[in-house]
Amino acid sequence: MVLYQPSNGYCYNSDTHFLYSFIIENLKKFKNIKGDLLDIGSGSGILGLLVARDNDKLNLNQCEVQEIFQEFSSRNAKCNKIEAIMHKGSFLEYKFDKEFDICVSNPPFYHSNVIKSENENLKIARYNDSMPLDKFIEKVSKILKNSGKFFFCYDVKQLNEIVFLLNKYRLNIESLQFVHPKKEKDATLVLVYARKNSKSLLKVMSPLSVFDKEDFTSEVQEIYKNSSTHSIKVEI
Repeated sequence: MVLYQPSNGYCYNSDTHFLYSFIIENLKKFKNIKGDLLDIGSGSGILGLLVARDNDKLNLNQCEVQEIFQEFSSRNAKCNKIEAIMHKGSFLEYKFDKEFDICVSNPPFYHSNVIKSENENLKIARYNDSMPLDKFIEKVSKILKNSGKFFFCYDVKQLNEIVFLLNKYRLNIESLQFVHPKKEKDATLVLVYARKNSKSLLKVMSPLSVFDKEDFTSEVQEIYKNSSTHSIKVEI
């Protein structure tokens, strides 16, 4: 999959690849994946495009607030011959005319009290001022169909709040996976799969370690192989 992205703005990173792999793994237990898929904060479009590529009965929708990334998402969809509907505007304020079967997102999750980049594109893409966790989860719950699936990644230090808010908005966690920089290091990222009005018990998947000494672990190498993406940087 060829993906155009800005050379001097926010670019997708390993988090998105890990989330994609987590989504595909959790969808394996379902025989017929179809319906409407929404990629929230689509950026270059990578996450939704990868999921749609591997599940061709899904109708891809992308939601993006920044004009430059609206263009990248649409361009990358066309380039990879995947039909997509672009919803232009803030996810929190956008009035969708339908409910969705699956929502996926690599949202901005850095806490608002950390030192911020001066690049406005990076600020919006990285820091949760633009999409606070409680408002984000509340809106997802409103636009998901009953039994709809919600996949996202977030800063593991905020897991307590994630669990509280998902329960508050009737989104039951069905699967979690923790991502560690190295096997002996604490987790830094959590991958979450929740389902609306579900009563299933929680499954905690085996942890994912990114590095073994200075090299990617075999699990991460396999994820990159399955993603099979090629990035082309463009000046904006």
